[in-house]
Amino acid sequence: MNPNSQEILATVLFACAVIHTFCVNRFARWAHRYPEGSVGENLFHFLAETEVVFGIWASVLFVGIAVLNGSIDAAVKYIDSLSVNFTEPKFVLVVMVVAATRPIVNMAEAAILWIARLLPLKESVSFYIAALSCGTLLGSFITEPAAMTLLALLLKRRYFDRNISKTLAYATIGLLFVNVSIGGTLTHFAAPPVLMVATPWHWNSFFMVTTFGWRAVASCLCSTLLIALVFRRQLSAVEPDTTRPQTIPAWLTILHFVFLASVVAFAHHPDIFFGIFMIFLGLVTATREYQDSLKLREGLLVGFFLAGLVTLGKPQAWWLDPLIKNPQMTGDKLYFGTTALTAITDNAALTYLGTQVENLSSELKYALVAGAVSGGGLTVIANAPNPAGAGILQSSRAFGEDGLNPVLLLCGAIPPTLIAVGFFWLIA
Repeated sequence: MNPNSQEILATVLFACAVIHTFCVNRFARWAHRYPEGSVGENLFHFLAETEVVFGIWASVLFVGIAVLNGSIDAAVKYIDSLSVNFTEPKFVLVVMVVAATRPIVNMAEAAILWIARLLPLKESVSFYIAALSCGTLLGSFITEPAAMTLLALLLKRRYFDRNISKTLAYATIGLLFVNVSIGGTLTHFAAPPVLMVATPWHWNSFFMVTTFGWRAVASCLCSTLLIALVFRRQLSAVEPDTTRPQTIPAWLTILHFVFLASVVAFAHHPDIFFGIFMIFLGLVTATREYQDSLKLREGLLVGFFLAGLVTLGKPQAWWLDPLIKNPQMTGDKLYFGTTALTAITDNAALTYLGTQVENLSSELKYALVAGAVSGGGLTVIANAPNPAGAGILQSSRAFGEDGLNPVLLLCGAIPPTLIAVGFFWLIA
């Protein structure tokens, strides 16, 4: 473990970014001390945006590398060396915008509502259960970022904007983050931490559904039923959504799903899926009477967040790598260690490091990935789709003027995380 000055700088700045995420509410309060529209108010509101945190500190790293090497070319070379890893932020930007369009959201809502009506409960309760159990499993097929975007939009309109308590709001967003993280494990191509290991370890969808998938289904269902039971009175008091969605031509809905499927199919080829996205924007413009405003701002912010996380996260291998390669590492240590580490770094980064370890046993491979997905809901930075959900939900009335509190999010995510730990590790 002999880090160079650039790696030490990156680790210090990464720590600063993590601390910054826990201070965003304080920046928001400081903004109110300045006159409305002043530079001070705008600056602190900017610093209070969770999605810009890692991008800001990544910019500091860029400048720091240039200073350390006495040349800006060194900083440019570093960013260029990460070009492959920036595919994920680009993909999340595109898939988030496509998945948040009215035809796809309406279709997803209709499917969840159909499942909800099979339950002998009030609609506000049954929809909640269907969305956060069955809906989160959609991440295994349309990718986790797309599932997160869809569910966040539906939950915001049906619950978060309807004066639910702050306690229920944090319990729900914690449940959403955890269930999306584990809900993408039924296939080998939809969850970022699984995607990192699927090819080098030869894991296919049959292996995923038989090893991880049934645990994910059971955990999502149990966690959702538990939260719904605890908050059954509040959920029952939520008035059902009586707004009738606009009738959208079937051909347009089909076209939207074709574009979404095409983006997912070419997820590893940004030049192609950006081309598909450009054509998709033309379709949206031509059918604007059936469209809502595109979530371009939200998508750009989430993409910026993930790009900053990639920039700062890559040099952390000097201290993460020895932890995984430790010869004393057991399955228990790796599973619980990964679950905890996921709270402060993206879970896909952890599983990627696992692929660099030669002759890793099957038990340790499972422990690494299971721990990564189990802890994927603990913080906004734990799993790539989380910033998408946070960006959509944190503006709701349920979180108040200060927005999403990272500590309360952690508290809300702990119960479903413990249930995930039970199914993914404690049950043989």
